[in-house]
Amino acid sequence: MLNIIEKLLFKSENDVTEQKRREKYGTFSSIVGIATNVILAAFKLIAGLLSGSVAIIADSVNNFSDAGSSGVSLLSFKIASKPADRDHPFGHARIEYIASLIVSFLIIHVGLDLFMDSASNIFKGSAIDGLQIQTLTIVILSVSIVMKLWLALFYSRVAKKINSTVIKAAAADSLSDSVSTTAVLASSLIVYFTDLVIIDAIVGLAVSILIVIAGGKILLETSNSILGEAPVEDTVQNIEKIVSEYPQIIGVHDMLVHNYGPGHYLASFHAEVDGEDDIYELHDTIDNIEKRISSELNIQCTIHLDPVAVNDPTVAEYLSLVKQCIAEIDAIITVHDFRAVIGMTHTNLIFDIVLPFESKLTVKDAKRLISDAVSSKNPNLFCVITVDRG
Repeated sequence: MLNIIEKLLFKSENDVTEQKRREKYGTFSSIVGIATNVILAAFKLIAGLLSGSVAIIADSVNNFSDAGSSGVSLLSFKIASKPADRDHPFGHARIEYIASLIVSFLIIHVGLDLFMDSASNIFKGSAIDGLQIQTLTIVILSVSIVMKLWLALFYSRVAKKINSTVIKAAAADSLSDSVSTTAVLASSLIVYFTDLVIIDAIVGLAVSILIVIAGGKILLETSNSILGEAPVEDTVQNIEKIVSEYPQIIGVHDMLVHNYGPGHYLASFHAEVDGEDDIYELHDTIDNIEKRISSELNIQCTIHLDPVAVNDPTVAEYLSLVKQCIAEIDAIITVHDFRAVIGMTHTNLIFDIVLPFESKLTVKDAKRLISDAVSSKNPNLFCVITVDRG
């Protein structure tokens, strides 16, 4: 189905830019979500009112909230597609994360309201009298499950195509809705064939809990994106793969990848080169790497040139000593940007270490232990250490 939609949405090659694809896919999927959820909510509300089922009414309210969430998504894609301006030089793509946050709050709010109503009905029995499940109710719920499963699949495929957190959240919510509606259908069938009408309120309570859990998962995932999380391993590996094709680059460190919304990434890193190589040729190499990362990975990249002494045997000996000391302290610590300032009475070894978050050492302890270990092997060596985390 998406292939047919793509042909209808993108009639010319000039129209298929990444930004335009995201906007059109996002807009279309949001409209589909609004229409589907409004139709389902209306039919469920009718079925709930006719039968007097609190669980079905709760499920109907949940669909209405989903329609509202799709409206938020629609607005977010319109804003995210705006070009960069003076106040927002990196564009507006992060609005998707804010939209996902709003969607999660809406879902949790609806779930908590339904939880309170269902709990009240269990203890007071206010919605049990007069409960009467009809065949039409069962048909509506069955159709609703199928439509929600289809919507979850549709959202998932769109989210994968445009890497959208807000659409991914909608897919997870739709899948959760299909599970909760299945529970409502099961309770309706029990009430239809037995006299256990209390099961309706109990299922209403269970549905509300599922809704809150689904909202909580979306909130957690979105908050990580807003707070800033480590770059995806594939992104780092793809950058390193391009760099590895250039023999002039000896090593890479201090890589940072900044996420300004789906499809909007900035990266920077230090590239170690032989300090005796021609600076103009190295600069040309760095330019070529930046251009390839931009064209192949759609990441704007800035590379810092780090000249290192490759053929100096004294510096190589000191580096080997430092690496040996570090390995004895914590094997997961690495060293880079190593240089030596050799004096008459003492030598300063200036270098950076990467202290992973998995290490049990603090920054202060790591610097002290490494300095003491090096000095114990050669009292004339003094370490000047900069610590990078991660």
